[in-house]
Amino acid sequence: MDHITTAGSATPARKTRWYKQLYFWVLTAILIGILVGWLAPTAGIAMEPIGTTFVNSMKMLIGPIVFLTIVGGIASVADLKKVGMTGLKALTYFQLGTIFAMIFGLVAINIFRLGDGVNADASTIKTSDSAAKLIDAGQHQEWWQFLTHIIPNSIVGPFVEGDILQIIFIAVVFGIALNAMGKVGAPVLDGVQRLTGVMFKILGFIMKAAPLGAFGAMAFAVGKYGVSSLTSMGGLIALFYITSILFIVVVLGSVMAFLKLNIFTMMRHLKEEYMLILGTSTAEPALPGLMRKLEHAGVKKETVGLVVPTGYSFNLDGAAIYLSLAALYIAQATNTDLTIGQQLGLLAVMLLTSKGAAGVAGGGFIALTATLTTIGTIPAAGIMLIFGIDKFMSECRAIVNFTGNAVATLFIAWWDRTLDADRARRVFAGEPVEPMPAEDPVHNDDVTDIDDDLTEYGHHDPKHGDARHRTAGTAPDRSPSYSESV
Repeated sequence: MDHITTAGSATPARKTRWYKQLYFWVLTAILIGILVGWLAPTAGIAMEPIGTTFVNSMKMLIGPIVFLTIVGGIASVADLKKVGMTGLKALTYFQLGTIFAMIFGLVAINIFRLGDGVNADASTIKTSDSAAKLIDAGQHQEWWQFLTHIIPNSIVGPFVEGDILQIIFIAVVFGIALNAMGKVGAPVLDGVQRLTGVMFKILGFIMKAAPLGAFGAMAFAVGKYGVSSLTSMGGLIALFYITSILFIVVVLGSVMAFLKLNIFTMMRHLKEEYMLILGTSTAEPALPGLMRKLEHAGVKKETVGLVVPTGYSFNLDGAAIYLSLAALYIAQATNTDLTIGQQLGLLAVMLLTSKGAAGVAGGGFIALTATLTTIGTIPAAGIMLIFGIDKFMSECRAIVNFTGNAVATLFIAWWDRTLDADRARRVFAGEPVEPMPAEDPVHNDDVTDIDDDLTEYGHHDPKHGDARHRTAGTAPDRSPSYSESV
């Protein structure tokens, strides 16, 4: 690890010891959690509050961080048309990525046909209460509802409910209005930037408890569902994992190669976030870290702030693979024959229904049920055939979604001609780099050193000047300083 000085020279610094790295402790906690859940299931189940408390504490920050980042990014740009074009490019890329992901799932399940021979009778399938609620929600889900769902009933509600899609809508409107205020809005923009620093400081505090949260979540999962649950439908789980890995390597890897970047070095650079996802089974706690690291890697703040949060609702590659695999598996298991044309129609419907369930609890099953109901040929009750193993595929879905959003942000930045590919390549490879112009002149300490704070804020560089003395439209784009592991 090197400390990067503001003068532009890199001076050697002590290497952070392996036992002080956050990812090491999270991985250790995951392994201990698996052992506790396996050897003492009752004790493992009792650990649930530990995992859920940590995840909830992270989710508590997601809304404010997304809101403040988007507002700060939009309000500080000179040309709002560029923001609109970035959004359109992102949505176009998201749709194409979703199509490729679903095609991967369809091809895989058509080749291996794991549902053949199950011979399940849909009329005799018993539905649990929790699954029945999801089925009912899916049957009443319309493809166009994601459009009406974007607009919230109140300005506070989305933050209380954690609805990222609605928070994005409020942030975009607020950011545009603040941008239009000109000089009068400069103090508000300064306040937004300072509040962003406060949120990331709180995030640094909470991240200290990441190993504890990962332990609780993993111990509960293994204790409740048991390792034996993997054996009954191990083939489907394995196919999903293999298909997801191939999608990352082939499709996302090809996009990275087009950008002259290496997907494996990027994933290694994001190892702390991957460990967090693996431990908590959700990608939401890793969102702030992804935004911070991509910005440090040379992606403009407004691009990161707009593309990453939007991708968490619209660019769900892992969920797309899962939906196509699950739908075809249920069709095969219930002896429902589908032609190629019907399967393509299934894919088209999924492109709409998957967006309709964005940000909704149990959204994957709601989207699946809505799809099956719309098609009408596959019995919706068939989701009970895969309901029990969903937990064992959630980690993989989250990892693929997370990776897809990282690649999407880099690609959109390239499309906007704002990607510093050389800097990104060096950052991903762990080479020392100069701080970004928008970053404060603080030491680039390791974000995973448990002896130090995740990031340091509050340093105002005299050469940038205080925001209170700047006029709108000329203020440099300051973002919270980022301590990066190099």
